[in-house]
Amino acid sequence: MSRLALNRYSRCFSRLKTLTTPLFFSSSAASNRDGDYQIGPPPIRVGLTESAGRAVFATRKIGAGDLIHTAKPVVACPSLLKLDSVCYLCLKKLMGSAKFEDRGVSYCSQECQENSKGFLDVETRADWSSFDDYCRTHNFKYPLMVKRLCCMIISGARPADCLDILQPAALSSEMISKIEDGYGLLWNAFRKANFKDDDVAFLTKQWYTAILARIRINAFRIDLVGGSCGEDLLSLAAASVEGEGAVGHAVYMLPSFYNHDCDPNAHIIWLHNADARLNTLRDVEEGEELRICYIDASMGYEARQTILSQGFGFLCNCLRCQSTD
Repeated sequence: MSRLALNRYSRCFSRLKTLTTPLFFSSSAASNRDGDYQIGPPPIRVGLTESAGRAVFATRKIGAGDLIHTAKPVVACPSLLKLDSVCYLCLKKLMGSAKFEDRGVSYCSQECQENSKGFLDVETRADWSSFDDYCRTHNFKYPLMVKRLCCMIISGARPADCLDILQPAALSSEMISKIEDGYGLLWNAFRKANFKDDDVAFLTKQWYTAILARIRINAFRIDLVGGSCGEDLLSLAAASVEGEGAVGHAVYMLPSFYNHDCDPNAHIIWLHNADARLNTLRDVEEGEELRICYIDASMGYEARQTILSQGFGFLCNCLRCQSTD
């Protein structure tokens, strides 16, 4: 997601053409602000830029407020504080008694329960108390996503290299040391549960570190804003920043290729669950790059630069930041 050299991702970009898109990317076709759906693929393409690596470009003019595409997560995970109040798979908020329970976790529908059976069968074989306590004590959220991804890989729901195409974060020696602690707890949980060596052969320290590095810089915090598809997009965008609807985190494929801008022309929102919606915030011309804001755009210049530098590894040079607004 951050800026990087062009040649660093030429190999990964070639792999993009061979991805099994139905697994990671879903779209109902683009729609305009009146809800009229356009037949055909989303009006975008992924390309490479010299200054920011991969980027998403419009293949035709897109009107303000139009739906560009939707995206399903490669992996999504509820926060520990929300385990009792959101669906264990799609992160939809659970309403009263309208929920389905299975082995200590709850789902919003029978469909979510069925789709989770594979990785839940794996997960419930192990004792995660030490690993979860480690995450809770240090307020770590991304190792929980690695845990879920491991269970999905073992169940056959995801390949071990499903996130390899995404950019990794640069990790400090202090971060790597903490990562090694989490890896030991994760590995021991599987070992004590007597998983076969072949089942966990992918789970090396190198793989764990690389996956965490990619999740750290590509994970989105899921802030559910509710509402309907017909609501004013700017109101929904404001709600996702100002609200307290964070229910967990998720990693997506295509949304991770959007670059950052402090005055973006697109926005990612979550209405009812972890399925993401990418909408335009203003008219976008054919060939124009589509950009989203990785952080709270209402912050001042210095605060934005600090967070982007520490969290994403780059200093923003968008037009707004050039004016120090």
